[in-house]
Amino acid sequence: MKCKIGKTTVVVERGDITDAEVDAVVNAANAELWMGTGVAGALKRKGGFVIEEDALRQGPIEIGEAVLTVAGNLPATHIIHAVTMGKDLKTDPDKITAATRASLAIAEKHKLSSLAFPALGSGAGGVPAAQCADAMMATVVDHVKKGNSSLEKVLFVLYEDQAQKAFSEVLKRLGGIR
Repeated sequence: MKCKIGKTTVVVERGDITDAEVDAVVNAANAELWMGTGVAGALKRKGGFVIEEDALRQGPIEIGEAVLTVAGNLPATHIIHAVTMGKDLKTDPDKITAATRASLAIAEKHKLSSLAFPALGSGAGGVPAAQCADAMMATVVDHVKKGNSSLEKVLFVLYEDQAQKAFSEVLKRLGGIR
């Protein structure tokens, strides 16, 4: 599913985010910035340990903040590590919103034109896909509706059918698709 909002195309698709050919892939990070399981583990396995090494040099950081690193062997150019959880590895929609906002700020600072998000906090963080979709999609749609964004394309690359369905429903609602 895709929707044009201003000059930005917002896309929801099912797939493997490690294959995304974008300026930056967003990783749901912990405050220490070590890369364990889920999306972080997949990015590290495919992209190489250089990603985690670059992240660790920049941490620890607070929940709701983000840092930009290399992407190693991934098709993406960069990874944005958006901190959605602390040492307890738990999160909530407010933390997901803050991490999404921080990711968008880094994308704008570096004039990125394309970004790929996973469902932040829906894995180890334990937030249901529908709540995650509401928090993230509202933040992205608000951001691009303001105009002046460098982002031409924002992808939500989701690994599970349930997440794809949740994000598609929220995009339909917020994007005014019938």
